[in-house]
Amino acid sequence: MRNRSGTLLSIVIMLVTFVFANSTGTGLLNLNDSQKEATDKTAEINRSYYSLLDFDDETEYEFATRGLIAAPETLELKDSNGRVVWSQKAYEFVDELETIPDTANPSLWRDTVLNHCYGLFEVCEGIYQVRGYDLTNLTLIETESGGWIIFDPLMSLECTEAAMKLVEENLGKRPVMAIVMSHPHADHFGGIRGVVREEEVADRALSIEEQISSGKVPIIVPEGFTEHAVSENLFAGTAMARRAAYQYGVFLEKGVKDSLAMGIGLAQSTGTLTFILPTHEIKETGEKIVVDGVEMIFQMTPGTEAPAEMNTYFPQFKALWMAENCTGTLHNLYTLRGAQVRDGNAWAKYILEAITLYGSETEVTFQSHNWPHWGNDVVIRYMEDTAAVYKFIHDQTLMYINLGYTSDEISSMIRLPEYFEKVWYTRQYYGTVAHNSKAVYQKYMGWYDANPVHLNPLDPSERARKFVEYLGDTDRVLEMAYSDFLAGEYQWVAEITNILVFADPQNTAARYLCADALEQLGYQSESGTWRNAYLTAALELRIGNSKDESKLAKGSTDILLNTTVEMMLDYMGILIDSNAAEDIDITFNLVITDTNERYFVHLFHGVLLYYAGQTRELADATLTCPKIGLLALINRNEAQQKLMIRVDGDGAIPMKLTQAMVAMDKTFNIVEP
Repeated sequence: MRNRSGTLLSIVIMLVTFVFANSTGTGLLNLNDSQKEATDKTAEINRSYYSLLDFDDETEYEFATRGLIAAPETLELKDSNGRVVWSQKAYEFVDELETIPDTANPSLWRDTVLNHCYGLFEVCEGIYQVRGYDLTNLTLIETESGGWIIFDPLMSLECTEAAMKLVEENLGKRPVMAIVMSHPHADHFGGIRGVVREEEVADRALSIEEQISSGKVPIIVPEGFTEHAVSENLFAGTAMARRAAYQYGVFLEKGVKDSLAMGIGLAQSTGTLTFILPTHEIKETGEKIVVDGVEMIFQMTPGTEAPAEMNTYFPQFKALWMAENCTGTLHNLYTLRGAQVRDGNAWAKYILEAITLYGSETEVTFQSHNWPHWGNDVVIRYMEDTAAVYKFIHDQTLMYINLGYTSDEISSMIRLPEYFEKVWYTRQYYGTVAHNSKAVYQKYMGWYDANPVHLNPLDPSERARKFVEYLGDTDRVLEMAYSDFLAGEYQWVAEITNILVFADPQNTAARYLCADALEQLGYQSESGTWRNAYLTAALELRIGNSKDESKLAKGSTDILLNTTVEMMLDYMGILIDSNAAEDIDITFNLVITDTNERYFVHLFHGVLLYYAGQTRELADATLTCPKIGLLALINRNEAQQKLMIRVDGDGAIPMKLTQAMVAMDKTFNIVEP
């Protein structure tokens, strides 16, 4: 009997293997392009959060809803073309479901519920916020004569206009007395033209006192704001935007199997990004500015959540604005979209400095994301816990580094102390302990793990092809991977099947199995950004990279127009394909008429060099134009070049300069070669 059973089992295995090997990813293995339900393993992992966290603790929900003045029944914002750029309506499913589905981490679901609380709120008498109208909060400080000081005017013009309309409907139309932008990330300045027009802005040549008394609007920022705002959105802007589509889940629907909140808000708005040059930079902690009876004391916090950032204390309100240094979630020391690594040690120290400077008097903290925290004891604990988490990640990672562990090893080992694991406002909705530890490693040690095997590895596609060559029978590999998928080993399945995809992007079975594994990892993720990344990759593996730019935020001409000449020249150098330009050797003088700047420029062997403040007689040509003329070169627009640039000497210089420039691809592949 045993022999017959064994023979029967062998036959079944052979048949299954045969069907699998001759299938195209469908049939018995259920490999197809559809979204799946949570597996039993995923459901088990998600349900474990109920024993880890106190879901009966409603403190954060009470804070998120406290002080509500007004909110529309539904909220969906569109641009002038009728395209939806922001929607709270899309998240109404969290109100309709009585139980949390297994396809969502219950902790992240709870964060989605809190971020779905939107409207106009009173923080304290004289301070208001519009929350849930964009990724960021619009904050308004009432001045003595009844005007507004506005902090961080959201990311999109359309969102800011809608937020201000809500304010005006409930608190009346009031003049804007000043604008403060806490740091140079686009979600904190992109909507500025929704609150002020260029002609209403103060003369930046005046002192801050003169700007305030002039009756026009000063725009106050931390030192270095403009440089970082422009460089982040220019030099690596295309790559960041593409990666941000993964981080923010812009191609995903909103729902139980799709995008949820991500810690600092629901999503990134995709409206019109605007920019106006600031008029005053804060340079040191303790600087005080009084605008129409409101005293603001600034604390510089560079190198924390942004290279240039500042907190603000309001003595008369006993209120402390924490910018993005405390946000009610674990933030990023490294953001998945790509940015400069942040200093966890400095981040912790600046929070502690804020406690030292203002903590004894503060009764409420509020910030650019999420909701305020009230009561001096609560405030101190909130700030101290937040500082401690960043300090822990920094110090513990360095301990492991000095014990000889690598970045990947540390990220799999490091765990928050039990106390912080249970604190709602330090949960890993945005940043994670794992990838933040990698940021600390990168800051101190760089990319190299000291193993010489990893000094100069093969590129991913070549390595994948060698893997496949050594593995031999890819059908057998897929069969084993499917068995591991059934066992719940989703990370390994994603890794091995993605190797097969890089070796052969047309391997449908590998694509679908990789997508299924990534999907389960997404369902399990407490981090909204991890969920978005996993599910976006799964989507693109199933349907391909759609190359759809319609859901991306509109680029900002304002930022390009406020770029310095040297930044534009640097960007030209970035655009030049050095291999294609290797035989080009040209020199030219550049005379910028509206800024009265002069440069000598030399392109040779694929490298663009420039010398500021000089021109040379032996140059091949002299190009004379206003600064905006450089955009015609950057965009390779020959018609605009002829209109805007006068060329004395070799008339072919613009063509020679731009012929090797590449066209940036906003939708390049990520999860396939």
